[in-house]
Amino acid sequence: MSVENRSLDQGDFLTKMREISSQRLIAAQKRTTESALRARFEDAGPVRPLKLHSDGFDLIAEVKLRSPSGGSLLTPNTLPLGEVWSRSATYAKYGAAAISVLTEPSAFDGALSHLEVASRACEVPVMRKDFLVDPWQILETRAAGGSGALIIVRLLDDATLNAMVETAASLGLFVLLEAFDQGDLDRAKAVRSAGTVLIGVNSRDLSTLAVDPDRLRSMAASLSSDAIPVAESGLLTPEDAANLSSDGYRLALVGTALMGHSNPGLLLSEMVAAGRKVRQ
Repeated sequence: MSVENRSLDQGDFLTKMREISSQRLIAAQKRTTESALRARFEDAGPVRPLKLHSDGFDLIAEVKLRSPSGGSLLTPNTLPLGEVWSRSATYAKYGAAAISVLTEPSAFDGALSHLEVASRACEVPVMRKDFLVDPWQILETRAAGGSGALIIVRLLDDATLNAMVETAASLGLFVLLEAFDQGDLDRAKAVRSAGTVLIGVNSRDLSTLAVDPDRLRSMAASLSSDAIPVAESGLLTPEDAANLSSDGYRLALVGTALMGHSNPGLLLSEMVAAGRKVRQ
């Protein structure tokens, strides 16, 4: 089955996001050129390498202002850019290895300016999370201060997937290849790059947007020993972090739980500690 047919069969949400991303790409390319993007790299500051702790477990903490399934996640009476700044600074202070920033506008209330603000608010690498469909958007990510990018394997054919990973590597950006099932995972594992590549398993069902935690455990055994595995979606407690670490995941990407917590720094540090305790 082709990549295109698999995407359509899995529900309308991902298909819609791909279409919207393609439209945003066209509009952005009309506003600026590749050479203009590259000229902004120096102003964006140096790329920050992803540094993982020797204790064997880390968190990528996510800043997102809206969830398609849960609605607005913005703290009341807080301006969006102020929220992005304060969250990014807090996450970095309490031990996040990287900050993930939603830049998708239609379903997540994101913007590229959020990536720029996050990169100025902290010293850890900032990753763009979006529905990226073209290598040009990797250049866009670098110009906005990003040091990494999430790439959804299912959105892309093999040629585009490899071109995007190669572009990221040429700029020094790490990539997180996101898989939803074994087919996605096999394609992610086949990617070869001179750069830093993480492979993530997302436990969210694309059709219903519901979370299936069992997917993380069932797919953990399929991750190759040379991959850097990341667990995504549905991670709520330190116990969740400990279980995932025990299953072999090196990192967890946590968003909604942190955004909704009254003390996100405390939750982040407790999740990191729980994951590392298992490894010790």
